[in-house]
Amino acid sequence: MSDVIEIRGWRLSAIVGVLAHERECAQPLVIDLEFERPFEEAAATDDVTRTTNYADVLTRAQATILEGRFALLETLVARVADAVLDLDPAIEWVRVRAHKVRPPVPQDVASLGVVCRRQRRA
Repeated sequence: MSDVIEIRGWRLSAIVGVLAHERECAQPLVIDLEFERPFEEAAATDDVTRTTNYADVLTRAQATILEGRFALLETLVARVADAVLDLDPAIEWVRVRAHKVRPPVPQDVASLGVVCRRQRRA
């Protein structure tokens, strides 16, 4: 299969981090999501019910992120990946990338991030 749905550059703020100020104030993140699922039938019929609605994916991911208070960005992306896989059994795999755009490090970096890829178990 080679059908992939992508959501890029999603901006939101969330509580994530190990430092005291990161535990108190939400910080800006940029999230990318992609997942593989067949959408040939949806494309042929132009019917959203034949694919995974990306608005539903965003709603589920957002709830997961905002309801959690994660120490690690690694935990955040793993939980989002699991939540997206649980949303639709047609999803074969999901990749979640999250970046802190103002990371708490003294070096001049544009962002720091992690990537998680989860595949449905057979």
